[in-house]
Amino acid sequence: DHLGSQSFSNRKERVKKDLFKMAEQLMAIASARALNRTEKILAPHGLYQEFCAHFPYSETDDQLRTISEIETDLALGRPMDRLVCGDVGFGKTEVAMRAAFLAVMSGYQVAIIVPTTLLARQHTQNFIDRFQGFPVRIAGLSRLTSSSDSKKIHEEMKQGIVDIVVGTHALLAKGIQFKNLGLVIV
Repeated sequence: DHLGSQSFSNRKERVKKDLFKMAEQLMAIASARALNRTEKILAPHGLYQEFCAHFPYSETDDQLRTISEIETDLALGRPMDRLVCGDVGFGKTEVAMRAAFLAVMSGYQVAIIVPTTLLARQHTQNFIDRFQGFPVRIAGLSRLTSSSDSKKIHEEMKQGIVDIVVGTHALLAKGIQFKNLGLVIV
């Protein structure tokens, strides 16, 4: 189309109508979610502080603020959406680990979806290392997971044996079931 042409104007109007329709749908979803209630996820006294103390670095002010906001969100007893942005190496993974710890200690399972197989492998190992000494079962799922291991992990997720699973889009496949999924981190 050429700017100013009738076909451009018609297309622009159709897109505008579609966007308004999409916005109405998003507002309806947000309104319905605001009315939903969930179990409150609270920090287990002592154990959470012990987990936090094992972090080998000093938290940044932004990390501390974000962690505090997430703790508050989880304790409100309603569905939470939170976007955490930051450059590589600025501590987003630790923020995710603390949220995952709170969810797992409250009896929920956690799914962490990452964009690449390499990142899935890296985060799985990071989570295993960070949660060492705590009663948390962590597994990884990606295209590099063998068929037999994948089948076993799927069954353990369904039974609630796996507390945290880190994976690629494989976690979005049909047939994936959790016993008590409470937190999804993307």
